[in-house]
Amino acid sequence: MPTLTVNKRALFDYEIFEKFEAGIILTGHETKSAKSGHIDIAGARANVSNNKALIVGINIPSFQPKNAPQDYDPLRTKKLILRKKEIDYLTGKINSGLTLIPISVYTKRSFVKLELGLGRSRKKSDKRELIKKREIEREIKKFKK
Repeated sequence: MPTLTVNKRALFDYEIFEKFEAGIILTGHETKSAKSGHIDIAGARANVSNNKALIVGINIPSFQPKNAPQDYDPLRTKKLILRKKEIDYLTGKINSGLTLIPISVYTKRSFVKLELGLGRSRKKSDKRELIKKREIEREIKKFKK
């Protein structure tokens, strides 16, 4: 299960409560591009509406830019594959104020999968506390060696 990309900023900006695995529907050249690591999920968000899960803002350039289809848009909205129970559960959670953020993209067998995190945005003070905690842990590890 090799990881193709990780959204480190999402793990810092959001407090993640639950994680979900979703398939993503891609075209052939998008799949090849994603598997070679040319995928950016930094500013992406997932939406759930009308019993469909969609991801907006994910950037997957064509594998061969000169050979791409004429009307190809690398930032197009892509559909996610989730179970109906999961979609219903996520709809309720999103309506209660939580956000669905992509955390990482990886391959499972020959499929490209997306790990989604359900979480709440951190405040500035929470981010500062997190940074302090990480620095303290680094200092402890340094002195133990």
